[in-house]
Amino acid sequence: MNRIGQGFDLHRLVPGRPFLLGGIELEADVGPEGHSDGDVLLHAITDALLGAAGLGDIGDWFPPGDAAYKGANSADLLATVVARLSADGWRIENVDATVLLEAPKLYPYKAQIRERVAALLGLTVDRVSLKAKTMERLGPIGQGEAVAAMTSALLKSPT
Repeated sequence: MNRIGQGFDLHRLVPGRPFLLGGIELEADVGPEGHSDGDVLLHAITDALLGAAGLGDIGDWFPPGDAAYKGANSADLLATVVARLSADGWRIENVDATVLLEAPKLYPYKAQIRERVAALLGLTVDRVSLKAKTMERLGPIGQGEAVAAMTSALLKSPT
């Protein structure tokens, strides 16, 4: 049996923060504000995986008010969830992601981000899809004030 999960994350962009996306640092004058490193793509993927397995969400696992996760590396958080899924017998089949961002443009980073996400999930690159969309300068994302990611993940159940 297969199970599908979806994930979403949104962070305000602020000066003085590194811009991490999919575990890759982008060249930018702003970065996502957050309790952890603010990597919206890895957060959304984590939520999609947890949702597919019926294991809650990223806030349940890594509460934003918990000092233990202040500045946490999102790749480490994702690795914790991937290890749990594996221990429970789940197999990740694929991940599909869309990043909503006005700037910087993701095209120069897309291959590197896909490779990094695939490595974090133990997948081949062809099982990780990454799309980038602008908001046509509409709303907070379109005005360069925020970044968001929407993801879906397919898991193969242990039974």
